[in-house]
Amino acid sequence: MKLVQLAEACDVEGVLRELGALTPDERAAQADALEARRTTLRDGWYNRPEKERGAQLAAELGCRTDPVAAADWIHQEDNHGVLGRRLPLGGTWMLDIVNLHPVAWRAELAARLAEQWEPYSQQEDTAQLIEHLVHDTGCPLPTTDGFIEGWLSSRRPGRQHPAHLRGGVQPGASLLERLRADDLSPKFLPLVLERPGIEFDVHLFHHMWADKSLTHAMENTLLGVFISLSAEGMVDRGALIRRVFSELAATPEQASSAMDVLTVLALTPAERASVSRERTAIAEQLLSQLLQDGPRRQTAPPLAYLRALALTPAENAPALRTHVALLDLSLPVATYAQEVLTGLDEAGLLEPEVLTEVCERVLLRPEKKLVRAQLTRLDRAARKDPARAARTVLDAATAFDHRDVDVQERALNVIARHLGAAGDSVLPELRTAAARISPGLAARAADLFGTGPDHLTEPYADTLPAVPEPRPVPVPIETAAEVAEEVAAVVANDRDVVMFERALDGLVRHAHLDRAALVRALKPVMRQEPAWYTDSTQSDVYDVAAALVGEEPRERHFAARLESLGFSVAGELLAARLAEAIDIIEADAQPFLLAVPTDSTGALDAAALVRRISVLDGLGVTPAPVDLAQALLRVTTTVDEKVLAAAGELRSEAGRRLAQWLHEGGLPHRDSEPENWPGDHPGKSLTDWLRYERPQPTTGPPLLPAAAALLGPYRPSGFSGMLPFWLAQLPHHREVVLTRGDFGYLVFIQNWAPTLPFAAESGGPAGFALHLALVYSLTYEQPVERDAGVDALLVLAARGQLNSDLLGRQLAEVLRAEWNQAHRVTASLRTAAETGAYATVWSVLEAALPHLLRAPVVRGAGPLLALGVDCASRCAAKGEIPAVTAVAAGSASSHVVKNARLLRDVLG
Repeated sequence: MKLVQLAEACDVEGVLRELGALTPDERAAQADALEARRTTLRDGWYNRPEKERGAQLAAELGCRTDPVAAADWIHQEDNHGVLGRRLPLGGTWMLDIVNLHPVAWRAELAARLAEQWEPYSQQEDTAQLIEHLVHDTGCPLPTTDGFIEGWLSSRRPGRQHPAHLRGGVQPGASLLERLRADDLSPKFLPLVLERPGIEFDVHLFHHMWADKSLTHAMENTLLGVFISLSAEGMVDRGALIRRVFSELAATPEQASSAMDVLTVLALTPAERASVSRERTAIAEQLLSQLLQDGPRRQTAPPLAYLRALALTPAENAPALRTHVALLDLSLPVATYAQEVLTGLDEAGLLEPEVLTEVCERVLLRPEKKLVRAQLTRLDRAARKDPARAARTVLDAATAFDHRDVDVQERALNVIARHLGAAGDSVLPELRTAAARISPGLAARAADLFGTGPDHLTEPYADTLPAVPEPRPVPVPIETAAEVAEEVAAVVANDRDVVMFERALDGLVRHAHLDRAALVRALKPVMRQEPAWYTDSTQSDVYDVAAALVGEEPRERHFAARLESLGFSVAGELLAARLAEAIDIIEADAQPFLLAVPTDSTGALDAAALVRRISVLDGLGVTPAPVDLAQALLRVTTTVDEKVLAAAGELRSEAGRRLAQWLHEGGLPHRDSEPENWPGDHPGKSLTDWLRYERPQPTTGPPLLPAAAALLGPYRPSGFSGMLPFWLAQLPHHREVVLTRGDFGYLVFIQNWAPTLPFAAESGGPAGFALHLALVYSLTYEQPVERDAGVDALLVLAARGQLNSDLLGRQLAEVLRAEWNQAHRVTASLRTAAETGAYATVWSVLEAALPHLLRAPVVRGAGPLLALGVDCASRCAAKGEIPAVTAVAAGSASSHVVKNARLLRDVLG
């Protein structure tokens, strides 16, 4: 029977008998037929019955009568299996076929298999076959990389040597036990360390340690096993260390696993020196990563790796400039660089000029930990070597430019300790540097350096920003094309009040003048819909333009959102104006809008509104009700008799309402401060205090529901983001907006702070709610939000509307409830002070400190006291604060006590 027929019959034994009965030439003659059949079987090969695959493979191998061809066939992946698949039926038939050939043929096969082996691509059963052939024929043991790798793989736990093959793994539960007992280990293990082509995955140790245990990793990874066997003398530890570092150098990005490798390797100083070149090469790559900086999660692994490498000062010296550059980066990176540079200095490898540069980079950083460490290093170096005293005091004087008075005092202490050894030659430079020191330390510096402290020769005055001038709204848009441009601009940026008001008025005005021309101009604008918001925003003017053009309402039309989601009270009034504008355009009922402000804050000049209503009266047009209501909310009351008289001459209903509104002074202002604040609600969040606000009925002339809702009782909702148009709806009542506009919720949103400068420029009293908004903005994480709060604070101060006592008390109560925000408040107030507003900031601190310093003292009070020293000194503030005096009398040496003493002395 032909071999191909036996293969089709899945008869492995029959194939083996037939091969034994055939001559080599007869076997070779059937190879083509078997290959043709194999071609038809390739699809779904591994899904066929095991006996069928075994019979086919046995027949194919048996037809390879040349040892080279047989080796080639065995190495073919689809013959050998993939993804861990083993030979069918355990491959026992392969040995039967090989044994059909003479000893010389089998020895040649072993050599060819070993030579052709490609690392990482073979199964260990090929290695087992080679090992059998070596034992069986007595041929030389192959030492190719591939065979050694296959040998190692076959010794791993769980691998069983086929019983029909000679040689193989020794008993043992771990790789360590098996290799320790293996006869081939003395020959092969040294070659593993010498041959880079043999895989030696040191990083597997980390993963096995993490997944299993340290013991398991030590007994079942090459690294762990070789460490143990090197201790037993089976392999050379020096060769092991060299191989490990060659692997680490090739994979510097795997920092976490490398640290575990170095931990378990436990190098001695001599061993570290033996791989100095490799360690410095790895460090060079890690330093390149650190130069990119990044968040802590990105820099932590290379930093830990560098520390594990434990480079000596001499090894770090070539990378001196790199470490100096790292001083300007994030705190963890700069801390590491400082450690290395300190080591270089201690080893005498840092030139004085470089140390001065290091001090210039470090001593002005905001992180006190770094600054303190640098001053401590200067102090210790000068104590150890008095010859360095002159350079030490001059380098320490760099810290006089630091923003923190505590840092300046530390620097002054270092200088005082070493000034005697430094000599008089340094005094001129120290006097120059002392001109920049905090006024609270100026007297002590003068005593040390032999100069008199500067005194203010003129009364101090803050340098505040100019009081914002009124910014008039430009004249109405003149062409349809300009209207389209303005609408597109509002859709792209919905925060500009003036742009929106002119666009909405332009739509009404030019629809009345030439609707067809306006439609043509608007069509291109309709291609870009605005971003979607839950609440109504000014970008919804798009829907008015779309209705004018005749387009179907978009899916997120403001009216649909109002019905399904509901809006804030400000959003409801805006939506009512937009809906009314659509009706006005469709009915051509009004040639322009009354409510367009005359000032960028949203305010509407009374004379302008009188003129507009007079024009409508002359045309016989009754103003749309929502438009009129918004105009009344915006109009600036006046005592100008001419304006009041002109309003009184209006005969329409709208004119009479305006005249009454102006006569009564518009809406009365309200006090947003809760009753009995803060006595009745100790420990409460300030936003909770707002909820205790006493209900107030809507007073003044009657308004439509959408406008009246702005003034009604607090109605909580979940809208985020106070926008400028909220304030522009009530430009004379910012307290109402801040108190009733979900403020209790908005303070936690942290995206409304940029609106605060607009609130500071708006009209009406600046009361509890506005000052509370300032307090919270000073506590936010993002500097851009805190800066917006600082801007608003300075604008209020310039306008004479900042209530320092109220702001200071609110600030103290917030910090008592949320002490972890103190560092942000300090940074914000310092930013304000350094604009030239030292007296303003001092007035706030003066009100806050008594409440911050009562027991228990608020954590973070020390830096606030230091800021107080700076501000009080610069504005020549005087007058005892009992709480400060009481803390200053304490015996402790904390920053709070030391700064309280400085402030007490400044206040006299």
